[in-house]
Amino acid sequence: MTSDLDAGGPLPFGHAPLRLNGVTPAHFFTVDVEEYFHVSALEGTVSRSDWEVLPSRVERSVDLVLELLASHGAHGTFFVLGWLASRRPGLVRRIVDGGHEIASHSFWHQRVTRITPDEFRAEARDSKAALEDVAGVPVYGFRAPTFSIVPGCEWAFDVLLEEGYRYDSSLFPIRRPGYGYPRAPTTPHLIRRAAGVLLELPLATTTLLSLRVPAAGGAYLRQLPYGLVRRAFREHSSSGLPAMFYIHPWEMDPQQPRLPAPLVSRLRHYRGLSRTQPRVERLLDEFRFTSVARHYGISASQPVEALWAAVPA
Repeated sequence: MTSDLDAGGPLPFGHAPLRLNGVTPAHFFTVDVEEYFHVSALEGTVSRSDWEVLPSRVERSVDLVLELLASHGAHGTFFVLGWLASRRPGLVRRIVDGGHEIASHSFWHQRVTRITPDEFRAEARDSKAALEDVAGVPVYGFRAPTFSIVPGCEWAFDVLLEEGYRYDSSLFPIRRPGYGYPRAPTTPHLIRRAAGVLLELPLATTTLLSLRVPAAGGAYLRQLPYGLVRRAFREHSSSGLPAMFYIHPWEMDPQQPRLPAPLVSRLRHYRGLSRTQPRVERLLDEFRFTSVARHYGISASQPVEALWAAVPA
């Protein structure tokens, strides 16, 4: 499938960043709902056959996140694995009952860069069906595992549109090994493809010494100075732009089992786990957060362009 980036063509993005005049925005609080053994850093250690036998810890951590959001009057978008939804339907329903949005994090947590377009379509379709069946609500959003929609994988946007998704949050506008889309806009924007128009919500970044650096949460919240993440969210607030935050349930669980893995993978996964909860609480104290669906008022009948034209304060 021909990409808008092929042969040095224009980037597939449209519209200037949307700003709310004079209004401090609520930022996006998102959770990538997966078990500690699903993470890409451990995929060389844990096989898919292990998933059924390793002890599950996700419900306790998600419930903690739900409690924190409720205590701060905040709402979030929970990108849930289809595999997990099919085995923990009560967890998905608790998220919905808390007033939060359900979105897709694929079914099997496979990186887009390692599967074919047909396999990706099955991931997008099966996860959406599983989530909607359990949650009883439409699923509009998608986030690729490990932010793995990278240059050369633009065909994934067409698949998402064809499978009924309205927005994506897979682009990390940074340059790093493993993932990143450095030429992507750093603010919400529209992606125009042959299959339609998709709203893209990139992960938050800031600039340090003229370099764009990640500041969206996850390992960057645990392992970098807290002030860097706060700076990114303050910059977005000053510009009237929502920033995209993310966290994994296992990052709220310092007591999770330690699995054997190479040193770098262990450092990436386990370092700073005890810092996660207090830093998340600090962010919730300092900034307002909401879900993507609440912010944009997304509905099945509303064109994506209409979401762009009218955003609630």
